[in-house]
Amino acid sequence: MNKWIWMVPVVALMMMAAPAMADNGGEAAAPAGFSLIPDGNAGIALAAGIGAGLIIMGGARGIGNIGSSAVESIARQPEAGGRIFTSMVLSAAFVEGATLFGVVVMMLLTFNMT
Repeated sequence: MNKWIWMVPVVALMMMAAPAMADNGGEAAAPAGFSLIPDGNAGIALAAGIGAGLIIMGGARGIGNIGSSAVESIARQPEAGGRIFTSMVLSAAFVEGATLFGVVVMMLLTFNMT
C-alpha cells in the first residue's frame, strides 16, 4: 500500500508538466486573463525543477536502502563487515553519480531554453 501512496502526487505532477511543454505556435491560447502556465519558458523551468527534485528524492531513497541493508547485513554477520562496507560505499557512489547526472541534465534543460 505504501508504494501506491506516491502514485497520486507523481501522476498529478506529470499532468501539470504536460501543458508546460505544449507549444501553440506563439498564439495566445486564451484571451487576456489568468493562466496556469506562465509566459515564456517559466513552465519549462518549473517542470525541470520538479524533475530535479524527484531525481534527488529517488537517489536519497536508494542510498537509504543501501545503507539500511548494509547495516542489517553487518549485524547478521559482523566478520564480513569490511567487505559489506566496501560494497555499500561503491553502490552508494554509483547511485549518487546517476543522481548527479540526472540533475545536470535538468539544469542543462533549464539553462538552454531559448
